[in-house]
Amino acid sequence: MARSLSVSRLERRLAALALLAFLAGCSQTPQRPASSTSVPRATAPARGWFALPRDDHAQEMVIFALGLLDTGYRFGGKNPEAGLDCSGMVSYVVEQVSGKRLPYNAAGIAERTRPIPSNAVRPGDLVFFNTLGRSYSHMGIYVGDGKFVHAPNSRGKVRVDRLDNRYYADRFEGARTLLPEG
Repeated sequence: MARSLSVSRLERRLAALALLAFLAGCSQTPQRPASSTSVPRATAPARGWFALPRDDHAQEMVIFALGLLDTGYRFGGKNPEAGLDCSGMVSYVVEQVSGKRLPYNAAGIAERTRPIPSNAVRPGDLVFFNTLGRSYSHMGIYVGDGKFVHAPNSRGKVRVDRLDNRYYADRFEGARTLLPEG
């Protein structure tokens, strides 16, 4: 009996460690640019920026994302059946629309996507926020008219909010696009 208890405790500890590693999905933080211009000075990854195969995929992303409204939130969630977190929602939408995969955390997505000036944001572009005291800790998909769709937190569901909402305006980090350059 004592042996099965110690194995059980060990299994629980390992499961807890695995859960903590899984929950850290949005916790990677890329370095912030030194300047405070509206376009982060970032270098393209060695393989280039992530880009959608077709320009019309950006509009399809908006439509698909709006179809996820009221989907439940789940930290680390990657599909609507189980629930979605912010980066899981974006990754899911991109994969459903284009067949291409993005990382499953906001910081990783920020590292792979091309920065754009905040005044040039278009429907289908990504918007990023510092909501946890670290860069790129939250994100959403811009849908137009100053609004974005996102999976806000464990007390909410996928919803639309305004970029000029005081909470999000104070925490806005920048915009990035999935459209190819040119």
